[in-house]
Amino acid sequence: MAHLNGYSERGDDIVSDYEQSHQSGRQRSPGIKLLFTLLVAGALAVPLMMVYALVWDRQDQSHTARQTITQGWGGAQLVTGPVLVIPYEETVTENSVVDGKQTSKLTRVTRELYLSPVEQKIATGLDPQLKQKSIYASVLYNAAVEGTARFELPADLARQGIDPDALMPERAELRFGVSDPRGLQSQSAVTVNGKALATRPGGGPAATSGAGFHGFPDWDESQAMNVAWSYGLRGSETISLVPRGGNTEWSVTSSWPHPSFSGGFLPGDPQISDAGFAAEFAVPDLALGQGLAMTSDLEPPVVTNVYTDPDMRSGSQARVATIGLVEPVDLYSRIDRSVKYGFLIIGFTFLTFLMFDVVAGVTVAAAEYLLTGAGLVLFFVLLLAFAEVTGFTIAYLVASAAIVGLITAYSASVLKSWKRARVMGVLLAGLYALLFVLLSLEAWSLLIGSLLLFAALAGVMYATRNIDWSGLARPSQN
Repeated sequence: MAHLNGYSERGDDIVSDYEQSHQSGRQRSPGIKLLFTLLVAGALAVPLMMVYALVWDRQDQSHTARQTITQGWGGAQLVTGPVLVIPYEETVTENSVVDGKQTSKLTRVTRELYLSPVEQKIATGLDPQLKQKSIYASVLYNAAVEGTARFELPADLARQGIDPDALMPERAELRFGVSDPRGLQSQSAVTVNGKALATRPGGGPAATSGAGFHGFPDWDESQAMNVAWSYGLRGSETISLVPRGGNTEWSVTSSWPHPSFSGGFLPGDPQISDAGFAAEFAVPDLALGQGLAMTSDLEPPVVTNVYTDPDMRSGSQARVATIGLVEPVDLYSRIDRSVKYGFLIIGFTFLTFLMFDVVAGVTVAAAEYLLTGAGLVLFFVLLLAFAEVTGFTIAYLVASAAIVGLITAYSASVLKSWKRARVMGVLLAGLYALLFVLLSLEAWSLLIGSLLLFAALAGVMYATRNIDWSGLARPSQN
């Protein structure tokens, strides 16, 4: 009987050792857990990129909607003051080969002289309005444009190879440029030396690709030509001016409180307030690098928010000053930047789960990492959807509150404790608050993000200093 009891006890010990060995064999080392966490985080790059593409698609759709709004009203406008075009005759030598012999003959050809004003003053009043279509909006405006200009023939035409006696002032043409003539209104008037000038559509300068209007002034070239004009113009989002020749002064006033200034020239000291803005541009001839008289017209400028220097050696490309009536917050730009921080939020959340796993001994499965990551990615979709309706700030509060609540409740089940879940909730709330600050302080975002990563790395190093990453536990040291 004693022998049987001894065998029974030994059998129980063997079964107990096997169960302990089987349990410890199923337990993964901290290094393997870290590897699985990184793999799940890497897999979430796919939905993050899909959200990134969704933001671009919605931004493109918004751009298309804004174009639809401006149809029939007028697009971004580029205007230029008057240019006086005077035909003249020039003698040229033509060489040809006839019966194997080279012959030359003199031929009179007609060319055009492009004369810019000695000085011009332009005043523009912008009356903006916000027009919506569905959830999209575009800034439209009515512009009242008026100005004066003075033309004189340069005394040094002969130095440019032009014979003043060859000019044909009776065929002179006065050209005004408007890039989108759909916006021109009927209340337009042009006078030359006090006399009304009849204008015709089209025939504008090359700077606006020929768009605009023109007239044929009655002018005695021995005297100065004083031109005054005014017209109403409808447009959207931006208005740009091409300064010409001599000194150009451009004053702009509007009730829009959020202007932007770009192009080759900026206003001296713009006055901006909640009631609107007033800007004064002063462009001297030396800054333009162009003569008053040219034998070729200026090519169209490149109108963008980024200044690109034209070809100053030839002076063949027009330079431009641009005013934009922009919305105070470009929500697609901010959402696009927030998606780029997605890995930061996912990384910190997963890192907290991993610390609870390898330090506190709470097992977190790969599926639980994946579901938590799906919730974090869903934040950006919610942010985009709500921002298009309510604006960025309210959308950010709603989306972050929803995801923090969701993941906190889920963490209570995963981490087997509401106390640990509250730690996760506080962490997520802090991360979303920090992300909002980073989006608001663009210039400091790199510095703040770098310090945050440094602090996180230092904390992880301290918390895992006693972890044996290659084994199940660090052997106790005597």
